[in-house]
Amino acid sequence: MINPTFFLFEQDGPLATVTFNRPEKRNGLDVPVMLELEALIHHVRDNDDIKVLIVTGNGSAFCAGADFTLIRDAKDEEARAHMTREMGKVPRIIGRVIDVMVHMEVVTIGAVNGVAVGGGWSIATGFDHMVAVEDAQFWLPEVELARAFKGLANVKLTQILGPALAREAMILCRRFSASELHERGVINQVCQPEELLDEARRVADAYLAMPWSAAMSTRRDINAAIYGPQLY
Repeated sequence: MINPTFFLFEQDGPLATVTFNRPEKRNGLDVPVMLELEALIHHVRDNDDIKVLIVTGNGSAFCAGADFTLIRDAKDEEARAHMTREMGKVPRIIGRVIDVMVHMEVVTIGAVNGVAVGGGWSIATGFDHMVAVEDAQFWLPEVELARAFKGLANVKLTQILGPALAREAMILCRRFSASELHERGVINQVCQPEELLDEARRVADAYLAMPWSAAMSTRRDINAAIYGPQLY
């Protein structure tokens, strides 16, 4: 039985849904949140009944990225230094989550219900298919915060945006609307908020209707071209 603290998990036959469920924190990330997400992704990977995963968020944000208020609100310098070290682990766990998502035998669909910032956009780069609400925005504030933006999300965004826009996104921290990313082929679809989950489920049904072995073999080659082959 899956009973997460920071997420909702549902399974309906071959379709599973994971929902960020910290709306009061705009679905922000810290180490416990990311470790729980990693465990959920492992559960999906290891469940032979699940073929499609939808990931979405509760509230106004899909995921507002790392929750740096934990550092700001630390009670003293020692506590701030400890929390800074802890938050430094978040990007590595995000990388592990993306690596599992892109190599597992499950199609992943992002239903982006609001802003996807920093780690939120990073996680979204690992989805096979992305549907976003019209007013969703995407940006990467890491360099503005004196943190390098590295890893698998950097690789994927450079490929799909191209080097020129990738520099704007990752170094100049430019904000992108869902509509612009849709026009550039980064997002598959844009829709109204009330249509989001229905549209994500429609996409899930379309994938499930495909001959599964052929679909997975094709997906494996697509993702290997981006991330490298599955080694385990």
